[in-house]
Amino acid sequence: MEISCAFATSMDTPEHVVLAESLGYHRAWLYDSPALYPEVFMTLARCAERTTRIGLGPGVLIPSLRHPMTAASSIAALEALAPGRVAIGVGSGFTGRHTLGKRPLAWATVSNYVRTVQALLRGEQTEWDGAVIEMLHPEGFGAPRPVGVPWVVGVQGPKGQAVAHEVGDGAFSLFPVEGFDWMVQLAFGTVLDEGEDAGSARAIDAAGPAVAVLLHGSYEQGAALDPGWAAQIDALDERTRHLAVHDRHLISVTERDRPYITGELTTAFTYTGSPAEIGEKLAGAAGGGVTEIAYQPAGPDIERELRAFAAAAGL
Repeated sequence: MEISCAFATSMDTPEHVVLAESLGYHRAWLYDSPALYPEVFMTLARCAERTTRIGLGPGVLIPSLRHPMTAASSIAALEALAPGRVAIGVGSGFTGRHTLGKRPLAWATVSNYVRTVQALLRGEQTEWDGAVIEMLHPEGFGAPRPVGVPWVVGVQGPKGQAVAHEVGDGAFSLFPVEGFDWMVQLAFGTVLDEGEDAGSARAIDAAGPAVAVLLHGSYEQGAALDPGWAAQIDALDERTRHLAVHDRHLISVTERDRPYITGELTTAFTYTGSPAEIGEKLAGAAGGGVTEIAYQPAGPDIERELRAFAAAAGL
């Protein structure tokens, strides 16, 4: 099983990817959510120019955020900067849509979008929005067509899994999904220091953002994890409520979220524990069909989290 990393994209992410490469991480996935993070392809280009080995890609890009030609051009440019190191993740949208006040896209829309971008990257003419389009980039304006990059699809339920089989090379998920030769599981948490409790302030700062996502996601799905937290959100202006729900998503713990995040929850829902316990969790993931772990460090000391997880994973 490969050990990769993922990032809530920041201005410091390129330097964190440099460190990840030196520590032996296989790939770096960068989140695509422009209401929260810097533009993902711009940041990936900065990473490409600072590294030589580590794989790079958006994990996952959201179709409604960019025209298929813009996506194809960005992918071709990134492949030119980091030949052979690019992989593309795509999904229906969680925070990338919710932070804009929109629901996730229909899977048929995602499938059509991916097919269109892939056709462009092969150098074909294809149709979008009633017009025929084609990449016209001459030599020196991107990687030459065809641009062959692998694709993973961010999935949860059966509809997303079906699309992953149709247009992707693998699946990207929060949990193991059977039936894929390439199964990327997104993982969060923190390696505890000797004698440290999962409820310590440091551990909550590092692993708590992932637990907060459970609050955010369950609320969006109409099944709030905690009624007290949901009541605070319900009291907000309906027009701007979505902005509060996803404030600092996977970056840090807000004061609204903090009272509802405990050491028990971080232990239950994240890769939080001693180095030996992390090793056991990784072995369990591999046994469940996961072929690549994408560990996302969070909190105020990203470098510490990357180093500690790499050591626990035996990199």
